Amino acid sequence: MAVCHLVQVFAPPAQQQHQAPPFPFDSVAHHNRLGLFLFALTRSCEDFLEPPLEELLRQLKAVDDLVNGWLCEQLTTTLAGLNSPDDLFNFFDKLRGVLTSPDGGSVEDEFLDPNSQLGVFLRCCILAFNSMTFEGVCHLLANLVAYCNSAEASYDLAEDEDFNGEIEMGDPMDADIGVRSGVFDRYTQGYATESHMGESSSSLVHAPISLHNFDEADIFKAEDNPTCLRSRWQLEAFLNQQADVLEKDPSSVPLNSFNNTMAQLQTLAPELHRVQFLQYLNALCHDDYVASLDHLHRYFDYSAGMQGLFSRSSSPHQDNIVGKYESALLCLGNLHCYFGHPKKALEAFTEAVRVSQMNNDDSCLAYILGAISNLLSKIGISSTVGLIGSRYSLGNNIGLGTPLSIQQQLLVLLKRSLKRADMLKLTSLLSFDHISLAKFDLKHVQRPLVSFGPNGSTKLRTCPADVCKNLRLSSHVLSDFGADGLSISSDNGSFSTSWLKNLSDASSSWCSSSTKPRKFITNDFDNFHFHAQPSPIPTSVLQLAGSAYLMRATAWEHYGSAPMVRMNTLVYATCFADAASSSELSLAYVKLIEQLAVFKGYSAAFCALKLAEEKFPSSTNSQIHLLKMQLLHERALHRGHLRIAQQIGDEFGVLSSSVSGVDIELKTEASLRRARTLLAAKQFSQAAAVANSLFTTCYKYNMQVENASVLLLLAEIHRKSDNAVLGLTYALASQSFCKSFNLDLLEASATLTLAELWLALGSNHAKRALSLVYQSLPMILGHGGLELRARSQIVLAKCHLTDPEFSVSEDPCAVLDPLNQAAEDLQVLEYHEMAAEVYYLKAMTYNHLGKEYEREEAAARFKEHVTALENPRDEEDSLVY
Repeated sequence: MAVCHLVQVFAPPAQQQHQAPPFPFDSVAHHNRLGLFLFALTRSCEDFLEPPLEELLRQLKAVDDLVNGWLCEQLTTTLAGLNSPDDLFNFFDKLRGVLTSPDGGSVEDEFLDPNSQLGVFLRCCILAFNSMTFEGVCHLLANLVAYCNSAEASYDLAEDEDFNGEIEMGDPMDADIGVRSGVFDRYTQGYATESHMGESSSSLVHAPISLHNFDEADIFKAEDNPTCLRSRWQLEAFLNQQADVLEKDPSSVPLNSFNNTMAQLQTLAPELHRVQFLQYLNALCHDDYVASLDHLHRYFDYSAGMQGLFSRSSSPHQDNIVGKYESALLCLGNLHCYFGHPKKALEAFTEAVRVSQMNNDDSCLAYILGAISNLLSKIGISSTVGLIGSRYSLGNNIGLGTPLSIQQQLLVLLKRSLKRADMLKLTSLLSFDHISLAKFDLKHVQRPLVSFGPNGSTKLRTCPADVCKNLRLSSHVLSDFGADGLSISSDNGSFSTSWLKNLSDASSSWCSSSTKPRKFITNDFDNFHFHAQPSPIPTSVLQLAGSAYLMRATAWEHYGSAPMVRMNTLVYATCFADAASSSELSLAYVKLIEQLAVFKGYSAAFCALKLAEEKFPSSTNSQIHLLKMQLLHERALHRGHLRIAQQIGDEFGVLSSSVSGVDIELKTEASLRRARTLLAAKQFSQAAAVANSLFTTCYKYNMQVENASVLLLLAEIHRKSDNAVLGLTYALASQSFCKSFNLDLLEASATLTLAELWLALGSNHAKRALSLVYQSLPMILGHGGLELRARSQIVLAKCHLTDPEFSVSEDPCAVLDPLNQAAEDLQVLEYHEMAAEVYYLKAMTYNHLGKEYEREEAAARFKEHVTALENPRDEEDSLVY
């Protein structure tokens, strides 16, 4: 009723419209401001209960400041004047004039459109009041008194010192709020009714089910509801908003309190089955398998096919029932995928494909194919054929009897899903498929699907152009999201909710500007609009667009361009942080901190890590926690604190799941850290054994990009164990992998290792080694980090010193300049082993030059680093940052 009164002020009956804007608005902007406020009130989804009168008056005051709070005073006066059922009847009878055209009127815009958002709201209220019994009207009066009394003690409209200089507007209906308290008390004593915060008159009325085909026909709940709920549409939007919170930052949502809130809502609205789905998501975010499975079954059991996920037809009831079972299977598959049950997930997805094909549900089928593609790309599956393991095969062969590998099946599924999404105009799924294809093209070489024919011209290497093309096409979701049937209802209430939340900030701005002369305020509506402008683009669309930038950063990491990594990551963290989930945003922070560690050293990285830990609460499996362990392990190795490094490496193994095929990347990281720790401890045979086992695992799960790093590690192990001949084969194999996958920076590192191996074979190969160093220097000096640059400078100096044709006395700068630069970089990294090698080479060079003072100084520094390696002190400091 309070909103109905404000709508009547905003759009007075047509016969009273003698001026534009209508009284009491002093400008069109002021008039439009109230209209925006009313629209936001009927679309807001901040809570599932209607706001109390106190909150409504506070928000209205921000809109009403230009007329000294006339609207607030008029609202309280009108509500206080409703003292009898006849007053209520006259109140709703006047509302009809807002929606009815005057006799003989020909201008359509002289009255409120009955089919508009505010028009439908008024019609629902009028119809609900007309459907009430006399007892219901009396109950409405009692609740109206309680509604007004809830704001009586805390709201004082007479005190307003910010607008003493404004023009005062008189109103014949002005009355002292205190005088009306007796009226309130009389009705409060006359009706023993229980009041709640957030309660309003709409809790007393009930609208019929069918009203102009309006989905929010049940906008008001039954009379027996103890608390006033918002409209059905706003309740759905509230649940969607809570789902967004669970996705963005699940750690900020306590499990029990959230369940209590959902239980309260379910008690008030038992027909709202999506509450069960929210409880399923909450249990999922808190890793409660039993509860999440239970709530998922409850949701699909109780909803009885009335809330399908992928309906497209104009007859929603039938399509929703048809789309129910496959939607349930899709969610069940995603549940098993989340908890690391790939076989069960594939069984659910396979059955969902069968049912979708049987029911011709193309939309759901497209999403299932995308989910299977996501499963295959994230979960390691070692078998090479017969992946699905069902008679309803998704593409184990291509009609020629040729079995497909896991990668070929993944590619077929991605392209099939992409084709269906394009045909059905599923823009969000289309963007997701493009990102998935870019990820596939980044890590897999596309081989021909047939095993015969002319394949001689086939280039077995990845194509960066295809990756960039797919990422560019995925960004089109920002401009094309309106064409997606699932994104048409993009106005999910978040815009109106943000608009109302920003009213307080806008109000403080107007207060500060109200002391200025009115002639200096060119457009006060622009000022208001600036302070209350949330993003109109749906969160899901922003997340997809942001994922494209995050994927670009990952691609440039593979290709070796550090500036492009930083640029795309900063774009994501700056432009998409508000819509990003906590996992993706933490991943962006991880990439930036990794760049700091590589290029600025551990001090800068750990300072940034502290800020990231404050922003993202740490947990055992979070990205931030894993980054901290990686940095601590690297620093412990550089300092020579091998016991601490081994302890941290063991923690990596504990974090990964014991299930085969799950957490493959984490298990790979743990094995890689263990091998490097054994290498630093000079246990070469054990390090080689771990690396060989890791290579087998990567090959088993087709992790070819990781294989390049493992091969390079094996070459390093054999180089340090004085087995350079065997190390050459691993270095060449790693270099071949890098060329196939366009890993330019890693290829430069492999080339540098190859040069070191040639140097280890004797001085006769110094020229070849120097040529390889010069070949890799442009990439290393342009994009390499401190360690790689220092290493390249050391190898360059060793090439000159090993070459029998090179004379140190003739060109000492060719040796000393690279060594000095390497010493500066290694000092930042605290890398004792490599720094000792630098000062050893410097001492040898100064000895050839006859500079005894410089030689002794370099020898002293060499001794310091060797002592630090052989007798490490304060090892526990490596765990402090």
